[in-house]
Amino acid sequence: MSRAVLSIGSNLGDRLAHLRSVVDALGWRVRAVSSVYSTAPWGGVEQQDFLNAVVVAEDDSFGEYDWLALGRELESAAARVRVQHWGPRSLDVDVVVCRTDAGEVRSDDPELLLPHPRAHERAFVLVPWLDVEPDARLTANEHTRPISDWLADLDEAERGGVHRTDLALVDHMPGAEADAGDRP
Repeated sequence: MSRAVLSIGSNLGDRLAHLRSVVDALGWRVRAVSSVYSTAPWGGVEQQDFLNAVVVAEDDSFGEYDWLALGRELESAAARVRVQHWGPRSLDVDVVVCRTDAGEVRSDDPELLLPHPRAHERAFVLVPWLDVEPDARLTANEHTRPISDWLADLDEAERGGVHRTDLALVDHMPGAEADAGDRP
């Protein structure tokens, strides 16, 4: 089993459509989708607010680099251009954590740092993740703690910049009606 927690965000173009494209592309792999949140931009670059969500997905044939490759493909399909660090983007797909039957995947590869090295500092990741996995734990700085504890440690301004919207990425779980013949 390979289970990934993906943080997705958009603040350019049709933001909701960009987020929905991720859920649609994951299809039957989707296990949970958070609510959609409006979040203040992070990193000090002046720009429009983001729409953010978290998607939990599983695929026995995927490893951590497969999740990364899929995320990059989806960003490319949304015309993502990496011009400015923490700048505006049509779609951002980050692999936050990846778990296999052997446990949590750790990676020091600069292309894919796992667990995501700053997820514990970002309410726009933690708040939607709590929607779908309230008992989840995250390792950061050699400490493994519940994500709710990491969130509680954040500054009120960071937490206060994340607002649940009435928008939805799915009406139901993708693939819920699919039979086994539809899956690889």
